[in-house]
Amino acid sequence: MLLENKVAIITGASRGIGESIALAYAAEGATIVAASRKIENLTILVENITAQGGKAIAIPTHTGDAEQCRALVNRTIEAFGQVDILVNNAATNPHFGPILSAEASHWQKIFDVNVMGYFWLSKFAAENMQQHGGGKIINMASVTGMSPGPFMGVYSVSKAAVLMLTQALAQELGPYNIQVNAIAPGIIKTKFAEALWSNPSLNKQFVERTPLGRIGEPGDLVGAAVYLASDYSRYHSGDVLILDGGNSTMGF
Repeated sequence: MLLENKVAIITGASRGIGESIALAYAAEGATIVAASRKIENLTILVENITAQGGKAIAIPTHTGDAEQCRALVNRTIEAFGQVDILVNNAATNPHFGPILSAEASHWQKIFDVNVMGYFWLSKFAAENMQQHGGGKIINMASVTGMSPGPFMGVYSVSKAAVLMLTQALAQELGPYNIQVNAIAPGIIKTKFAEALWSNPSLNKQFVERTPLGRIGEPGDLVGAAVYLASDYSRYHSGDVLILDGGNSTMGF
């Protein structure tokens, strides 16, 4: 029970990586505040957690909207008294293609959710964390933030921004005992990344150049997520954990 008596907000929790992290945190004793734009899958997640003896609530939230981010944090505090852990996981990528073909609206939407959403939630959560002695912020980045993914130029730029945001927040929030870290997955078999892993040619390329010889699963990330949320990472901040099956060791 590494997270007993902790309250964790997890965005993008209705499926994939966010859902897996929420279930893992609940199993470790955390109270879960699950957020995503649509309530339907969140309701299923909350039912699964409560059926296993855990505690969870669902709060529909569009993280690209600052006021909805503020409301998510405020409602969490009203329900459970504080925020101990924030997992910024919600993301969007409405543009898949050459970066020069991206419209201004693509850039705006991607940055509103993938960068500004992370900032707003970190800001509002950190204000509460400072009042009760510390906390954990975990940003879901991507290996594309270090080396651009094919046909994912705008998304890659947003994830590079997430890595720098992580370092800046870690530097400024460290004196308040708030650790801020990022997880950078490679290709994970989720609906979000389906355009990549469901393409036979791209899938073959990824698998062949990955030392572990497979596409990642959401469950492959939960160990790192639990570690970064627990007291075991109390002296670990401003870092990024790369979870890509060793792909990044292969160079160009």
